[in-house]
Amino acid sequence: MSTPHPPAGSAARCPWPAAPAVSSATPLYGPDLDGDRMTLLYEEMRAEHGPVAPVSVAPGIDAWLVLGHRELLRLTRDEGDFSHDPRHWSLLREGRVPADSPILPMVGWRPALLFTDGQQHRRMRAAVSDALAKINGHELRRSVRTAAEGLIASFAGRGEADLVADYARTLPMRVVTGLLGLDDRTGRDLVEAVAGTVSATSGSAEANRRMGAILYGLIKEKRREPGEDVTSALLSHPAELTDEEVLHNLVVMFVAGNQTTVNWIATTLRILLCDPAFRSSLAGGHLSVDDALDLVLWRFPPTQNFPARYATRDMRFGGQDIRTGDMLILGLAAANADPEILPADGAPVVGNRSHLAFGAGPHTCPAQDPARLITRTAVDTIRHRLPDLELAVPESELEWIKSPWSKGLGALPVRFGRAELPQGPVPAQSAGDLVPARTVPWSTSASRPSTTVPY
Repeated sequence: MSTPHPPAGSAARCPWPAAPAVSSATPLYGPDLDGDRMTLLYEEMRAEHGPVAPVSVAPGIDAWLVLGHRELLRLTRDEGDFSHDPRHWSLLREGRVPADSPILPMVGWRPALLFTDGQQHRRMRAAVSDALAKINGHELRRSVRTAAEGLIASFAGRGEADLVADYARTLPMRVVTGLLGLDDRTGRDLVEAVAGTVSATSGSAEANRRMGAILYGLIKEKRREPGEDVTSALLSHPAELTDEEVLHNLVVMFVAGNQTTVNWIATTLRILLCDPAFRSSLAGGHLSVDDALDLVLWRFPPTQNFPARYATRDMRFGGQDIRTGDMLILGLAAANADPEILPADGAPVVGNRSHLAFGAGPHTCPAQDPARLITRTAVDTIRHRLPDLELAVPESELEWIKSPWSKGLGALPVRFGRAELPQGPVPAQSAGDLVPARTVPWSTSASRPSTTVPY
């Protein structure tokens, strides 16, 4: 943070984090701070500090949270002033981040596209983008629908379910791990390790190690026996990624492709269950499923804060004095709610994808097309198969996960009548059977009406 930075050569005398640099830094962690509380917190910080606010992301670890839409666009587009490489981070260089800090698994340097700039980033992004482009969109949609109907059939006889544990958390796992070339059991192990890594708790470091071990085993297997999957596509790409680079790019892809999609599905279903205007607009054709998904990305982005950029020089930014090596957090949810860019009358933003849920600039999420297709198909399938779905508890009793990064529900209990499933048995499908990788153009767009909706 801006003050006080120790003088040059003082790191040896201060091996542990110093006192918070800014006394008014707002903690983005703690047992009482969940995804529901965050929305109000952003507005409090905006009112007190403006578009860039001092925060702490772990005990003794201060940073800046970028709340303004305009400021976040500059942060994501200007690699000259704001690097992705955490080796620029002053606290890390000065030895002031404990090795067991819960923040380190999320921001520690990896040889992956998320932590590089310039030519190195372009090289890795080309490999990742080309691997994702080989996914057949038509087959992915069919596979997601089949897997979704299988999950619905598994709990349809009960008349009740938790749509987080039984559906939203399970469906992307089956699909994404299948795309990577993992079997079901290993895929479940990987999902648990990823969840532990992003939870920012004392167990994050061990979860991070488990995640790496699983993916390294996958890479060794695909080196021996390549398949039609994203991992094999990365290994064979002309960019010639090393095994270590493939591993860490898979980490980035899986974290983005799984937990974000889980939150996107669950939050969309929550709004369908809790907001009658939203539901009627969708049912009446005033709102397409894609419009509904974008409204969620505007108002409740599944990743609310995203680490990080690092200042490469001293500067005045967003009304704050930023020092070389300061960490800046992308406040995606806060920037989407910036009153300077929203309609003055409070009307919803419909048919507009200028939200920042996927980031912006050269590091815009390369997996947003498959994530959208998975989410759209998941929401559409359950709407049609369980048409009388309703929330089983008051909305005020819904619990949110405790994470500084993700806005996700811990559970979404529902009840329903008879499920309208396809005739005949729903075929079982393992992760390894899902969506072979082939070069086929994406077909993910849906027509969107231009009318406004009463939401």
